[in-house]
Amino acid sequence: MTSDPFKVDESHLWFSKEAGWPDEVPKNTTFEKRVLGDILRETAKKYPDKPAMWFQGVYMNYRELDDTVDRIATALANLGLKKPDVVALLLPNSFQYVVCFYACMRLGLIVTGCNPTYKAGEILHQLKTVNAKAMIVLDFLYPTAVAPIREKSPVQIYIKTNITDLLGLSAVKKFLGSVLGKIPKADVPDAKDFKEMLKTAPAVPKVNVEADDSATYIMTGGTTGVPKAAILSHFNCVSNAYQSSLWLFKVKSGSAVLGILPLFHSFAMTCVMNISITLGCWMILFPKPPDMEVLCQTIQKLGPPEGTMFPGAEVLFKRLAEFPGVKNYDLAGKLNLAVSGAGPLHRPVQEAYEKITKGRLAEGYGLTESTPVVSAHPFWGNRKIGTIGLPFPGTEWRIVEINDTSITIQPGEMTKDDDGEVIPKSGELIVAGPQVMVGYLNKPDETASHIIEMDGKKWLLTGDIGFMDDQGRVTINDRKKQLIKNKGWSVFPTEVETLMMGHEAVNECAVAGLPEATTAGEIIKAWVVIHPQFIGKVTSEELTKWAKENMTFYKVPAHIEIIDEIPKSAIGKVMRRTLQEADPLYIEGMEKRSKGK
Repeated sequence: MTSDPFKVDESHLWFSKEAGWPDEVPKNTTFEKRVLGDILRETAKKYPDKPAMWFQGVYMNYRELDDTVDRIATALANLGLKKPDVVALLLPNSFQYVVCFYACMRLGLIVTGCNPTYKAGEILHQLKTVNAKAMIVLDFLYPTAVAPIREKSPVQIYIKTNITDLLGLSAVKKFLGSVLGKIPKADVPDAKDFKEMLKTAPAVPKVNVEADDSATYIMTGGTTGVPKAAILSHFNCVSNAYQSSLWLFKVKSGSAVLGILPLFHSFAMTCVMNISITLGCWMILFPKPPDMEVLCQTIQKLGPPEGTMFPGAEVLFKRLAEFPGVKNYDLAGKLNLAVSGAGPLHRPVQEAYEKITKGRLAEGYGLTESTPVVSAHPFWGNRKIGTIGLPFPGTEWRIVEINDTSITIQPGEMTKDDDGEVIPKSGELIVAGPQVMVGYLNKPDETASHIIEMDGKKWLLTGDIGFMDDQGRVTINDRKKQLIKNKGWSVFPTEVETLMMGHEAVNECAVAGLPEATTAGEIIKAWVVIHPQFIGKVTSEELTKWAKENMTFYKVPAHIEIIDEIPKSAIGKVMRRTLQEADPLYIEGMEKRSKGK
């Protein structure tokens, strides 16, 4: 037992120089019980005139952000909203999202961010799950995303905003001419007007917001079942931003952070919004992922001398590296740091991106349930490509037997695979630290199956399978629920995807198991996207022949389908389940199993 639940034994292997632990980063630190609203207040006092955000050609500094947050917080309180009411934000990345999020934090309200691309039924599920009392909605989204489900929704208060509400007249004209041709608007019946709320004199009521109070409900689990709400406290959010700031020890106030990832997702909430506010950086916000020409123009024009950080999914770095026009821009020194999450980072993408930008692209790892950051490669110093880096200060991890968390698999422990080859022994990754969520909202059984108490710490079962090397670094093989059982052999989809991408014609690949109609096992299917120059010149049969020549027989896909595009989530994560469940073989296999055939 330990009196400090977040103190980590400093004799762990990952703290060594050989593993790459930076001298500048403390192995242990004190995690104070603080709330998000205070973090913004302190940064605004420290850097009042420094930019906090940029959106559509307009800057907002920290003094303006703090004042606007107070105005909206006061207006929300005047509407009768109080701790711990839930406020849903149906907004793209914008000034409004950041302002509304932090206004809620000042009042002890709980934010749940909605995906603006969701259909009405998906939004209704979220609103009911979290019992949202109010919604702040982009007016243009209302008719299709909210109006059809309004009568069934628990929401009592609607607040409408237009994308231009916090932009000056000159920016609005520019927005009119270059972005959409006209400003999209739609009526939201019986809704309060955000622009009118901005006129409210700031007089935020005193609310006893505590660190252990819930700050946000973030939906998770959509790829493995019906989405549920992870409860993240102020302590979770503040601690994870602080851990990240320690890892980013060279990043100075005045640095920029690209806000392409959607802020409703935990990755952007922490790595774009909360990190920026913690460090006194500023966000370059995009309402949707820009094309590469616009991105390059923006970076070249706005990139500050302090540098720009680029959090993203691999697909964003791949697009930039493959963009033919990138040679027309001088990005060297401007994109000095990038972190890839939401899935594995492949070496060819990493090398191509770093060659173009002369910056560092590191792989990070996390889950919504861990606020989300657990680990990352060192940005300065040694790193081992292929691993998910090193755990953040105050974070501990273990690899345990998949069906028995009490048995720890030792670093560097080896075993034999089905062919008798000696390989690292894999198990489930579990993590402990101040970033581990409170639990799942109103789902005690789900919470109990994902969080356990052990050795005086609260451990999160990640559901990811991997192994730990003799330096304490972890390599992830795949999700436990996505492991394919093919004729008795265990096959990791990520491994097959990586192998398939070794073919010169394969640009992207997604792999999943399909039910084998006559047994309880599965067959492997690969969906591939072909490089443009190979379209019409390579067939599925040729790819299958190549796979048989280059892979162990039980890893060879039984079916390979060439498709135009691989579906991805809003943050760029490959959605294998979408492909899997739409496949005729999957539907046929599941029907036969349900009939006992």
